[in-house]
Amino acid sequence: MRLASYTVRGRAGYGAVTGDGLVDLRTRLGPRLSTLLDVLRAGALEEVAATATGVRPDFPLAEAELLAPVVSPEKILCVGVNYANRNAEYKDGTEAPKYASLFMRTPGSLVGHGQPIVCPKVSSQLDYEGEIALVIGREGRHIAREHALEHIAGLTLCNEGTIRDWTRHGKFNVTQGKNFDATGSIGPWMVTADALDLSAPLHLMTRVNGETRQDDTTANMIFSFADLIAYISTFTTLKPGDVIVTGTPTGAGARFDPPRWLKPGDVVEVEVPEIGTLRNTVVAEA
Repeated sequence: MRLASYTVRGRAGYGAVTGDGLVDLRTRLGPRLSTLLDVLRAGALEEVAATATGVRPDFPLAEAELLAPVVSPEKILCVGVNYANRNAEYKDGTEAPKYASLFMRTPGSLVGHGQPIVCPKVSSQLDYEGEIALVIGREGRHIAREHALEHIAGLTLCNEGTIRDWTRHGKFNVTQGKNFDATGSIGPWMVTADALDLSAPLHLMTRVNGETRQDDTTANMIFSFADLIAYISTFTTLKPGDVIVTGTPTGAGARFDPPRWLKPGDVVEVEVPEIGTLRNTVVAEA
């Protein structure tokens, strides 16, 4: 099942994507379940599936402006350097990390599918990072690795856009360069876990203006989905709607010589066949 959050005809909602249409679930399940975040917190995905099954779409998908699949999650945790060949990309002679590198993003730093990504006026170094994102469906703390996948509600895609020179403003952090408003994107929808084989490798690709820049599979991740959930839940309680962005393969613009930064007019696509394609156009900050 594909679940999306959106605005259509001036009204916010969420629904099931069926072919080229949307089944509006907010009108059928609200006010108790008025957002997808409400659904996840209530553990109501089965109820949602039953409500959407066999129902004709209420309007065409093309009429909707897609938002982040989960609007305003409590936490967005991002993982750095999580593909085996990414560590070698740094050329610093270090071994593969023992623990995951983590940082946080604000919801406002990520727009939905089809919405413009903004190149800020204070920097020309806007970069792309295609990634797979986990959406948590069950609360947990100290989650055992063997049970970790049971806590995933579904998967979505993320372009974890980064302002590279601003990741080096501080000595020990990358927060500034990772949180400029509307510099990344997430979506286009969440594919529920029951429609995926979470133990099988997923093929992740990123294209800029049709040119493939990143092409890898999750088989090359240093820390698997289960590893990340187990590790993160050691220090914080994972809650329904939380998002874990799981890392990007080699091929980001910063690693070319010379670097290939995004510029206004560029179109970035992040694709996993089992999930879909997240597409955004870059615009200059007003």
